[in-house]
Amino acid sequence: MQTTHKIASIGLALAMGFSAASAFAQVTVGGAPMYASKDIVDNAVNSKDHTTLVAAVKAAGLVDTLKSAGPFTVFAPTNAAFTALPAGTVDTLLKPENKGALTGVLTYHVVPGKMDAAALTKAIAAGGGKAMLKTAAGGTLTASAAGGKVMVMDEKGGSATVTIADVYQSNGVIHVVDKVLLPK
Repeated sequence: MQTTHKIASIGLALAMGFSAASAFAQVTVGGAPMYASKDIVDNAVNSKDHTTLVAAVKAAGLVDTLKSAGPFTVFAPTNAAFTALPAGTVDTLLKPENKGALTGVLTYHVVPGKMDAAALTKAIAAGGGKAMLKTAAGGTLTASAAGGKVMVMDEKGGSATVTIADVYQSNGVIHVVDKVLLPK
């Protein structure tokens, strides 16, 4: 029974486009290699696809938090994801007087603990096709899988697709997503 469950989990992970070998492969994000020996911030600053996210993390004062031991699972929106928000949203959030709202949006993308693709796949399977993920902001994200892809839905019904999974960090793991997730 145990072996059957393991094989089923591995089969689901492979069907979702995740590979056991991905944990050992050098991952490139935004044109830069990501190193498992570096923390979330030290890797993110090198990704040309995450300059908006890095600027937002700095503006929110979350650098020290995301450099700490963690571990954290971060669903990291790309620059294109931030650009897709309504005009003026990012500029408004980056204003000092909106630091609380910005912090809320950013910590909504962070799940305490290290949930790599294998753990996420297992949680989705155990939840009958959905995994409820409690965020550092106190909200809930819903992860599901369809068509070989993992989607993460926010509490407003917005959905992001994981485009790059298992970007291992010294203090957790990043999954790159194509949309910004918004708390209630």
